Amino acid sequence: MTLFAEPTPAPSTTTPACVTNALCDFIYQQTGIPWLAESSYYILVKPFRILLILIAAIVLKWVINRFIKRLTSGAREGRVPGLLRPFREHVPDALQEAAGVRTERRRQRAEALGSVLRSLASISIFAVASMLILAELGVNLAPLIASAGIAGIALGFGAQNLVKDFISGLFMLLEDQYGVGDVVDLGEASGTVEAVGLRITTLRDGRGVLWYIRNGEIVRVGNRSQGWALVIIDLPIGFARVDQVTAALREAANSLAEDPEYADALLDPPEVLGVEQTTVDGSIIRTTAKTASEGQWRVGRELRRRLTEALEQAGITQQISASRMFIRPPSPTDLGATEGPGGSAPGGSAPGGTGGTGEST
Repeated sequence: MTLFAEPTPAPSTTTPACVTNALCDFIYQQTGIPWLAESSYYILVKPFRILLILIAAIVLKWVINRFIKRLTSGAREGRVPGLLRPFREHVPDALQEAAGVRTERRRQRAEALGSVLRSLASISIFAVASMLILAELGVNLAPLIASAGIAGIALGFGAQNLVKDFISGLFMLLEDQYGVGDVVDLGEASGTVEAVGLRITTLRDGRGVLWYIRNGEIVRVGNRSQGWALVIIDLPIGFARVDQVTAALREAANSLAEDPEYADALLDPPEVLGVEQTTVDGSIIRTTAKTASEGQWRVGRELRRRLTEALEQAGITQQISASRMFIRPPSPTDLGATEGPGGSAPGGSAPGGTGGTGEST
Protein backbone atom coordinates (compact mmCIF):
# COMPACT_ATOMS: atom_id res chain seq x y z
CA MET A 1 0.00 0.00 0.00
CA THR A 2 1.46 3.29 -1.09
CA LEU A 3 1.01 6.05 1.43
CA PHE A 4 1.87 9.02 -0.81
CA ALA A 5 0.02 8.01 -3.96
CA GLU A 6 -1.74 10.86 -5.79
CA PRO A 7 -5.46 10.60 -5.12
CA THR A 8 -7.65 10.06 -8.14
CA PRO A 9 -10.16 12.94 -8.51
CA ALA A 10 -13.75 11.89 -8.18
CA PRO A 11 -15.73 12.28 -11.34
CA SER A 12 -17.81 15.43 -11.45
CA THR A 13 -21.45 14.86 -10.95
CA THR A 14 -22.40 18.42 -11.94
CA THR A 15 -24.17 18.38 -15.30
CA PRO A 16 -24.40 21.63 -17.27
CA ALA A 17 -27.89 22.97 -17.79
CA CYS A 18 -27.37 23.36 -21.53
CA VAL A 19 -26.88 19.71 -22.36
CA THR A 20 -29.95 19.91 -24.56
CA ASN A 21 -27.92 22.17 -26.88
CA ALA A 22 -25.85 20.18 -29.37
CA LEU A 23 -22.78 22.42 -29.09
CA CYS A 24 -22.90 22.52 -25.30
CA ASP A 25 -23.33 18.77 -25.06
CA PHE A 26 -20.48 18.19 -27.52
CA ILE A 27 -18.04 20.40 -25.62
CA TYR A 28 -19.06 18.82 -22.29
CA GLN A 29 -18.54 15.35 -23.70
CA GLN A 30 -15.09 16.32 -25.00
CA THR A 31 -13.79 18.30 -22.02
CA GLY A 32 -15.98 17.30 -19.08
CA ILE A 33 -15.87 20.94 -17.86
CA PRO A 34 -19.40 22.22 -17.12
CA TRP A 35 -18.59 25.97 -17.08
CA LEU A 36 -16.81 25.73 -20.43
CA ALA A 37 -19.75 23.90 -21.93
CA GLU A 38 -22.22 26.42 -20.54
CA SER A 39 -20.20 29.43 -21.79
CA SER A 40 -19.41 27.90 -25.18
CA TYR A 41 -22.17 29.91 -26.86
CA TYR A 42 -20.63 33.20 -25.70
CA ILE A 43 -17.02 32.11 -26.19
CA LEU A 44 -17.35 30.47 -29.61
CA VAL A 45 -20.68 31.18 -31.27
CA LYS A 46 -21.07 34.90 -30.63
CA PRO A 47 -17.52 35.91 -31.64
CA PHE A 48 -17.88 33.75 -34.73
CA ARG A 49 -21.19 35.41 -35.67
CA ILE A 50 -19.76 38.90 -35.03
CA LEU A 51 -16.74 38.05 -37.15
CA LEU A 52 -19.03 36.74 -39.86
CA ILE A 53 -21.05 39.98 -39.82
CA LEU A 54 -17.87 42.05 -40.19
CA ILE A 55 -16.60 39.88 -43.04
CA ALA A 56 -19.96 40.06 -44.80
CA ALA A 57 -20.03 43.88 -44.43
CA ILE A 58 -16.49 44.24 -45.81
CA VAL A 59 -17.20 41.90 -48.73
CA LEU A 60 -20.48 43.65 -49.54
CA LYS A 61 -18.77 47.05 -49.42
CA TRP A 62 -16.03 45.81 -51.76
CA VAL A 63 -18.59 44.39 -54.22
CA ILE A 64 -20.67 47.59 -54.25
CA ASN A 65 -17.59 49.81 -54.62
CA ARG A 66 -16.37 47.67 -57.48
CA PHE A 67 -19.78 47.91 -59.15
CA ILE A 68 -19.81 51.70 -58.74
CA LYS A 69 -16.26 51.93 -60.06
CA ARG A 70 -17.23 49.97 -63.17
CA LEU A 71 -20.16 52.31 -63.71
CA THR A 72 -18.01 55.44 -63.44
CA SER A 73 -14.95 54.13 -65.31
CA GLY A 74 -16.95 53.85 -68.53
CA ALA A 75 -17.28 57.64 -68.65
CA ARG A 76 -13.55 58.03 -69.34
CA GLU A 77 -13.91 55.84 -72.44
CA GLY A 78 -17.17 57.37 -73.65
CA ARG A 79 -19.29 54.41 -72.46
CA VAL A 80 -21.72 55.92 -69.99
CA PRO A 81 -24.37 53.63 -68.46
CA GLY A 82 -27.97 54.75 -68.33
CA LEU A 83 -27.75 55.23 -64.55
CA LEU A 84 -25.22 58.05 -64.96
CA ARG A 85 -26.97 59.78 -67.84
CA PRO A 86 -29.10 62.82 -67.03
CA PHE A 87 -32.83 62.33 -66.77
CA ARG A 88 -33.24 64.27 -70.00
CA GLU A 89 -30.60 64.96 -72.62
CA HIS A 90 -30.13 68.70 -73.12
CA VAL A 91 -28.60 68.45 -76.57
CA PRO A 92 -28.63 65.80 -79.31
CA ASP A 93 -25.80 63.26 -79.48
CA ALA A 94 -24.47 64.55 -82.81
CA LEU A 95 -24.31 68.09 -81.48
CA GLN A 96 -22.59 66.94 -78.32
CA GLU A 97 -19.89 65.29 -80.37
CA ALA A 98 -19.52 68.40 -82.54
CA ALA A 99 -19.29 70.65 -79.52
CA GLY A 100 -16.92 68.32 -77.67
CA VAL A 101 -18.81 68.56 -74.39
CA ARG A 102 -19.55 64.91 -73.63
CA THR A 103 -16.36 63.26 -72.41
CA GLU A 104 -14.99 65.75 -69.90
CA ARG A 105 -18.34 66.81 -68.46
CA ARG A 106 -19.58 63.27 -67.95
CA ARG A 107 -16.24 62.16 -66.56
CA GLN A 108 -16.39 64.84 -63.86
CA ARG A 109 -20.02 64.13 -63.10
CA ALA A 110 -19.41 60.36 -62.95
CA GLU A 111 -16.54 60.83 -60.50
CA ALA A 112 -18.66 63.07 -58.26
CA LEU A 113 -21.59 60.66 -58.32
CA GLY A 114 -19.28 57.72 -57.73
CA SER A 115 -17.85 59.38 -54.63
CA VAL A 116 -21.34 60.12 -53.30
CA LEU A 117 -22.60 56.59 -53.99
CA ARG A 118 -19.56 54.99 -52.35
CA SER A 119 -19.99 57.14 -49.24
CA LEU A 120 -23.71 56.35 -48.99
CA ALA A 121 -23.05 52.63 -49.48
CA SER A 122 -20.34 52.55 -46.81
CA ILE A 123 -22.46 54.43 -44.27
CA SER A 124 -25.50 52.22 -44.88
CA ILE A 125 -23.59 48.92 -44.76
CA PHE A 126 -21.63 49.65 -41.60
CA ALA A 127 -24.65 51.16 -39.85
CA VAL A 128 -26.59 47.94 -40.38
CA ALA A 129 -23.56 45.85 -39.40
CA SER A 130 -23.14 47.86 -36.18
CA MET A 131 -26.77 47.29 -35.20
CA LEU A 132 -26.45 43.54 -35.87
CA ILE A 133 -23.29 43.36 -33.74
CA LEU A 134 -24.99 45.23 -30.89
CA ALA A 135 -27.89 42.81 -31.11
CA GLU A 136 -25.47 39.89 -30.86
CA LEU A 137 -23.97 41.42 -27.72
CA GLY A 138 -27.40 41.54 -26.13
CA VAL A 139 -27.92 45.29 -26.38
CA ASN A 140 -31.57 46.29 -26.58
CA LEU A 141 -31.85 48.25 -29.80
CA ALA A 142 -35.40 49.53 -29.28
CA PRO A 143 -34.41 52.55 -27.10
CA LEU A 144 -31.45 53.23 -29.36
CA ILE A 145 -33.58 53.23 -32.50
CA ALA A 146 -36.23 55.38 -30.82
CA SER A 147 -33.60 57.88 -29.68
CA ALA A 148 -32.07 57.94 -33.15
CA GLY A 149 -35.49 58.58 -34.66
CA ILE A 150 -36.17 61.47 -32.29
CA ALA A 151 -32.69 62.90 -32.92
CA GLY A 152 -33.24 62.55 -36.67
CA ILE A 153 -36.51 64.46 -36.47
CA ALA A 154 -34.89 67.19 -34.37
CA LEU A 155 -31.97 67.47 -36.80
CA GLY A 156 -34.40 67.50 -39.70
CA PHE A 157 -36.24 70.49 -38.27
CA GLY A 158 -33.07 72.26 -37.21
CA ALA A 159 -31.09 71.63 -40.38
CA GLN A 160 -33.73 72.05 -43.05
CA ASN A 161 -31.51 74.30 -45.15
CA LEU A 162 -28.64 71.82 -44.94
CA VAL A 163 -30.85 68.92 -46.04
CA LYS A 164 -32.29 71.09 -48.79
CA ASP A 165 -28.80 71.97 -50.02
CA PHE A 166 -27.72 68.32 -50.13
CA ILE A 167 -30.85 67.14 -51.96
CA SER A 168 -30.59 69.99 -54.48
CA GLY A 169 -26.91 69.22 -55.05
CA LEU A 170 -27.63 65.53 -55.61
CA PHE A 171 -30.33 66.22 -58.20
CA MET A 172 -28.13 68.87 -59.81
CA LEU A 173 -25.45 66.21 -60.37
CA LEU A 174 -27.93 63.61 -61.58
CA GLU A 175 -29.55 66.00 -64.06
CA ASP A 176 -26.20 67.41 -65.25
CA GLN A 177 -27.32 71.02 -64.93
CA TYR A 178 -23.76 72.40 -64.95
CA GLY A 179 -20.21 71.33 -64.28
CA VAL A 180 -16.71 72.64 -63.61
CA GLY A 181 -15.67 75.11 -66.31
CA ASP A 182 -19.20 76.01 -67.41
CA VAL A 183 -20.23 79.65 -67.73
CA VAL A 184 -23.53 79.92 -65.89
CA ASP A 185 -25.97 82.47 -64.54
CA LEU A 186 -27.27 81.51 -61.07
CA GLY A 187 -29.39 84.57 -60.41
CA GLU A 188 -27.39 86.90 -58.19
CA ALA A 189 -24.03 85.80 -59.60
CA SER A 190 -22.79 84.70 -62.99
CA GLY A 191 -19.41 83.47 -64.13
CA THR A 192 -17.31 80.33 -64.49
CA VAL A 193 -17.95 77.34 -62.23
CA GLU A 194 -14.77 76.39 -60.35
CA ALA A 195 -16.10 73.67 -58.03
CA VAL A 196 -19.32 71.71 -57.61
CA GLY A 197 -20.25 70.09 -54.31
CA LEU A 198 -23.32 68.56 -52.76
CA ARG A 199 -23.87 71.64 -50.59
CA ILE A 200 -22.07 74.56 -52.25
CA THR A 201 -21.24 75.64 -55.80
CA THR A 202 -18.16 77.84 -56.22
CA LEU A 203 -18.39 80.47 -58.95
CA ARG A 204 -15.91 83.11 -60.15
CA ASP A 205 -17.38 86.13 -61.94
CA GLY A 206 -15.85 88.34 -64.62
CA ARG A 207 -14.21 90.63 -62.05
CA GLY A 208 -12.44 87.76 -60.29
CA VAL A 209 -14.77 87.64 -57.28
CA LEU A 210 -15.24 84.10 -55.93
CA TRP A 211 -18.85 83.33 -54.99
CA TYR A 212 -19.98 80.49 -52.71
CA ILE A 213 -23.61 79.70 -53.48
CA ARG A 214 -25.70 77.18 -51.53
CA ASN A 215 -27.36 74.70 -53.85
CA GLY A 216 -30.68 75.07 -52.05
CA GLU A 217 -30.79 78.78 -52.93
CA ILE A 218 -30.39 78.22 -56.67
CA VAL A 219 -33.81 78.65 -58.27
CA ARG A 220 -32.88 79.07 -61.93
CA VAL A 221 -29.74 78.05 -63.81
CA GLY A 222 -28.69 79.59 -67.10
CA ASN A 223 -25.90 77.51 -68.67
CA ARG A 224 -24.00 79.16 -71.52
CA SER A 225 -21.59 76.26 -72.00
CA GLN A 226 -23.93 73.37 -72.66
CA GLY A 227 -24.45 72.18 -76.23
CA TRP A 228 -24.49 75.18 -78.54
CA ALA A 229 -24.87 78.95 -78.43
CA LEU A 230 -26.32 81.63 -80.67
CA VAL A 231 -24.30 84.79 -81.24
CA ILE A 232 -26.61 87.76 -81.92
CA ILE A 233 -25.20 91.03 -83.23
CA ASP A 234 -27.37 94.12 -83.81
CA LEU A 235 -25.75 96.89 -85.85
CA PRO A 236 -27.31 100.36 -86.18
CA ILE A 237 -26.97 101.60 -89.76
CA GLY A 238 -28.78 104.92 -89.53
CA PHE A 239 -30.72 105.71 -92.70
CA ALA A 240 -28.31 104.05 -95.10
CA ARG A 241 -29.68 101.79 -97.82
CA VAL A 242 -30.66 98.46 -96.28
CA ASP A 243 -29.90 96.38 -99.38
CA GLN A 244 -26.40 97.85 -99.65
CA VAL A 245 -25.69 97.25 -95.95
CA THR A 246 -27.09 93.72 -96.08
CA ALA A 247 -24.88 92.80 -99.03
CA ALA A 248 -21.76 94.08 -97.27
CA LEU A 249 -22.60 92.26 -94.04
CA ARG A 250 -23.31 88.98 -95.84
CA GLU A 251 -19.98 89.15 -97.61
CA ALA A 252 -18.22 89.59 -94.26
CA ALA A 253 -20.24 86.76 -92.69
CA ASN A 254 -19.38 84.41 -95.55
CA SER A 255 -15.70 85.23 -95.20
CA LEU A 256 -15.86 84.13 -91.55
CA ALA A 257 -17.66 80.90 -92.49
CA GLU A 258 -14.92 80.06 -95.01
CA ASP A 259 -12.09 80.75 -92.57
CA PRO A 260 -10.60 77.38 -91.47
CA GLU A 261 -9.52 78.91 -88.16
CA TYR A 262 -13.16 79.16 -87.08
CA ALA A 263 -14.52 76.04 -88.79
CA ASP A 264 -14.44 74.00 -85.56
CA ALA A 265 -16.42 76.65 -83.65
CA LEU A 266 -19.13 77.36 -86.23
CA LEU A 267 -22.01 74.87 -86.42
CA ASP A 268 -23.85 76.85 -89.13
CA PRO A 269 -22.68 79.74 -91.35
CA PRO A 270 -23.50 83.21 -89.99
CA GLU A 271 -26.76 84.60 -91.30
CA VAL A 272 -27.81 88.22 -91.86
CA LEU A 273 -31.50 88.25 -90.95
CA GLY A 274 -32.30 91.82 -92.00
CA VAL A 275 -33.94 94.77 -90.29
CA GLU A 276 -34.68 93.88 -86.67
CA GLN A 277 -35.83 97.29 -85.44
CA THR A 278 -36.48 100.80 -86.68
CA THR A 279 -35.97 103.82 -84.43
CA VAL A 280 -35.68 107.58 -84.80
CA ASP A 281 -31.95 107.06 -85.41
CA GLY A 282 -32.54 104.65 -88.29
CA SER A 283 -32.62 100.90 -88.79
CA ILE A 284 -30.90 98.07 -86.90
CA ILE A 285 -29.65 95.01 -88.80
CA ARG A 286 -29.40 91.68 -86.98
CA THR A 287 -26.79 89.01 -87.72
CA THR A 288 -26.71 85.59 -86.00
CA ALA A 289 -24.23 82.71 -85.86
CA LYS A 290 -24.77 79.25 -84.34
CA THR A 291 -21.58 78.14 -82.62
CA ALA A 292 -20.24 75.56 -80.22
CA SER A 293 -20.67 76.65 -76.63
CA GLU A 294 -16.97 77.12 -75.92
CA GLY A 295 -16.39 79.12 -79.12
CA GLN A 296 -19.21 81.65 -78.86
CA TRP A 297 -17.08 84.49 -77.46
CA ARG A 298 -14.23 83.99 -79.92
CA VAL A 299 -16.61 83.84 -82.88
CA GLY A 300 -18.63 86.80 -81.60
CA ARG A 301 -15.60 89.09 -81.33
CA GLU A 302 -14.29 88.15 -84.76
CA LEU A 303 -17.70 88.50 -86.39
CA ARG A 304 -18.19 91.98 -84.90
CA ARG A 305 -14.78 93.03 -86.17
CA ARG A 306 -15.45 91.82 -89.69
CA LEU A 307 -18.91 93.37 -89.86
CA THR A 308 -17.56 96.72 -88.72
CA GLU A 309 -14.74 96.62 -91.26
CA ALA A 310 -17.19 95.66 -94.00
CA LEU A 311 -19.33 98.73 -93.28
CA GLU A 312 -16.27 100.96 -93.30
CA GLN A 313 -14.88 99.53 -96.54
CA ALA A 314 -18.25 99.93 -98.25
CA GLY A 315 -18.38 103.60 -97.22
CA ILE A 316 -21.50 103.09 -95.15
CA THR A 317 -20.01 104.46 -91.93
CA GLN A 318 -19.69 107.88 -93.60
CA GLN A 319 -23.35 107.75 -94.54
CA ILE A 320 -24.27 106.88 -90.97
CA SER A 321 -22.23 109.81 -89.64
CA ALA A 322 -23.69 112.22 -92.19
CA SER A 323 -27.25 111.20 -91.34
CA ARG A 324 -26.84 112.06 -87.67
CA MET A 325 -27.50 115.62 -86.40
CA PHE A 326 -25.59 116.95 -83.42
CA ILE A 327 -26.87 119.95 -81.46
CA ARG A 328 -24.00 122.11 -80.24
CA PRO A 329 -24.72 124.21 -77.17
CA PRO A 330 -24.16 127.98 -77.72
CA SER A 331 -20.72 129.25 -76.78
CA PRO A 332 -20.06 132.46 -74.77
CA THR A 333 -19.01 134.17 -78.02
CA ASP A 334 -22.36 133.42 -79.59
CA LEU A 335 -24.16 134.70 -76.53
CA GLY A 336 -22.09 137.91 -76.53
CA ALA A 337 -22.92 138.58 -80.17
CA THR A 338 -26.60 138.76 -79.30
CA GLU A 339 -26.11 141.47 -76.67
CA GLY A 340 -26.62 145.10 -77.62
CA PRO A 341 -25.42 148.25 -75.86
CA GLY A 342 -28.28 147.93 -73.45
CA GLY A 343 -27.36 144.46 -72.32
CA SER A 344 -28.91 141.12 -73.23
CA ALA A 345 -31.81 141.32 -75.55
CA PRO A 346 -35.00 139.58 -74.51
CA GLY A 347 -35.64 136.59 -76.67
CA GLY A 348 -32.12 136.87 -78.11
CA SER A 349 -31.12 134.52 -80.88
CA ALA A 350 -28.03 133.53 -82.80
CA PRO A 351 -26.39 136.02 -85.13
CA GLY A 352 -28.54 136.73 -88.06
CA GLY A 353 -31.72 135.99 -86.08
CA THR A 354 -34.58 138.32 -85.47
CA GLY A 355 -34.65 138.16 -81.69
CA GLY A 356 -31.93 140.84 -81.04
CA THR A 357 -32.86 144.42 -80.31
CA GLY A 358 -29.43 146.07 -80.43
CA GLU A 359 -26.73 146.35 -83.07
CA SER A 360 -23.13 145.56 -82.58
CA THR A 361 -20.74 148.46 -83.08
